[in-house]
Amino acid sequence: MKFGTAQGTIAINTPSRTQLFRTLAERFSAGDGFALATLNLDHLTKLPLDAEFAAAYQAHDLIVADGRPVVWLTRLSGQQSVELVPGSDLILPLCDLAAKHGVSVALVGSSEAALAGAAAALQTRVPDLRIDYVKSPPLGFDPSGAEAASILAEVAASGARLCLIALGAPKQELFAARGRTLAPTVGFASIGAGLDFLSGHQTRAPAFMRKLPLEWLWRIFQSPARMVPRYAKCFAILPALTLQAWRQR
Repeated sequence: MKFGTAQGTIAINTPSRTQLFRTLAERFSAGDGFALATLNLDHLTKLPLDAEFAAAYQAHDLIVADGRPVVWLTRLSGQQSVELVPGSDLILPLCDLAAKHGVSVALVGSSEAALAGAAAALQTRVPDLRIDYVKSPPLGFDPSGAEAASILAEVAASGARLCLIALGAPKQELFAARGRTLAPTVGFASIGAGLDFLSGHQTRAPAFMRKLPLEWLWRIFQSPARMVPRYAKCFAILPALTLQAWRQR
């Protein structure tokens, strides 16, 4: 499906997990960077209203479907092969692939405590992984500012060639898009709350709720003040997106 944004349209261009990891392995082997975005309904509420966010998405090499509504909408439009690829589920496989290719990792975002916990968890679960850079930007961090440029330079200088970004949307996508220019040999993957889940600073929904799928309900119970408005906006755009998907068949 072609999703409308403030800067034209975007679409899922990497429909399966198999294709994603084949492409990433090729990039690692060739020494090429990339930017990986995980498209969900929250992003789709923002993209038509935020030209900078939309332009950042356009700069991403790889876009996967993070969220069942995005999968359903894409399939409804006629693209039947698309699979669910949640960003939080990508962290360990990405790090495992990086370790196999001798690629070191940078962690950017979240909090210092969460990053320390995530780094420890990753080292335990992927023993051959090398983490060469860890940075928690301060509150109010501007991904378009001078500090972001400095962090990107530090990431590149560290030797890391995979950067996991946990800044939330749209900051993480803006940071990744800028990284494609300032650190072109680094692969950037925006993974939202994934490092917080890995470190235990947030509790992810149980597997049965994710399968149903009711993870959104779990997140509402955990953080109602933040999540109720977010999901209200998500549900509000579903009817129009469904109609658009049907018309694109």
